[in-house]
Parts: sequence; structure tokens; C-alpha cells
Amino acid sequence: MVSTMPAYNTANRIYRLLLLALVFMPTATFAESFSVQSAEITKIGNGYALDAQLNYPLTARVEEAIDNGVPITFLQQMELIHSLPLLGKYWQWQQTLWQSELRYQLRYHALTRQYVLLSLDTREHRNFPSLTSALDALGQVNNFSLPPEYLTDTDGLILQLRTSLDLYALPTPMRPGALISSKWDLTSPWVAATWH
Repeated sequence: MVSTMPAYNTANRIYRLLLLALVFMPTATFAESFSVQSAEITKIGNGYALDAQLNYPLTARVEEAIDNGVPITFLQQMELIHSLPLLGKYWQWQQTLWQSELRYQLRYHALTRQYVLLSLDTREHRNFPSLTSALDALGQVNNFSLPPEYLTDTDGLILQLRTSLDLYALPTPMRPGALISSKWDLTSPWVAATWH
């Protein structure tokens, strides 16, 4: 009679070794997602302006696309919310008063070896010698004027800000892969600006 126990023991040992290898294998490093480093609202004359610092760490896949001349669209989204506490800090009624979105397109121009940052709202463009300098400029939001009609009383107002890639603006052949890949999902969480 032939025993199957040695084969079972060998398979069990291999399974355990694979499990240990997976547990102790160093994990691959992934790029951080985008982030809002700081966001402040200051009173300027009769109005208010937003100043913010955004951070754009890119994955290798996004950098490769930019370096190959693919235009990448960045979104900077803002929401002004009126928050009314109903049960103290535990439950609040929130109403969105205003929303805005700034859109920028970044691409590499191989002939001039420059990175071109284009505001899709104003059509103003700037050239940069490196990707880092273009991303640094993109991350600066300076004196963005807020709508005065909602700011007569700032009590209970929250301005939230976040940034992301517009994956629907990618060329059609790239879009399906980008929509399901974590290498393209770099959206920052919403961050509330501080009032000064």
C-alpha cells in the first residue's frame, strides 16, 4: 500500500514557506497621493482670498506619460459650505453654497525640452525647464478671490479644497486602463481652509 502522507507533508511545507515569504517580503513603494499642505483664507479689503500649497507626487506611470508628450489634466476643486450645528458638534446640517474648479494641463514639449503648464480656464501658459519646477508652480494657489456674495457673514462657513487628476481628459486609448489602475488614482482628501 502506498502512503500519500509524505506528499501531503511536502505540499504543506511549501505552502507554509510561500506564506512566510509573502508576509516578510518587502512591499513595493508606492507614490503618495496628492495632498493639500496648507490652505488659508485672508481678508483683503472688502473680500477674501485663498492661498494654498498643494503637493503633487507622481507615480512612475504618470511621469512616463508626461515625458512621452501625453497631456495630463490636473483639477483643483473648491467648495464653500455653510454648516449649521443641530446637535452640537455631533450632527450638523451642511449646505453647499458655491463650487469652483481650476483646471490645468501639463505636457512635455520635446522640441524645446520644456514642460508647458496651461490654465484651461484662462488659456495662460507658462514654460518650465523641469517637471519638478512645473509641479511646484502648479501647487501654488495665490490670492484666489472668493465670491463676496456668500461671505457677508463667515460664521459657520467652511471652505474645502482638494486636487486630483482628470482621468476623463486622457486620450481615449489610455482612459480605461487609467480608470481601473491605482497608479493613476492620486486624489487628495478634502481639506478645510483656515480663516484669518
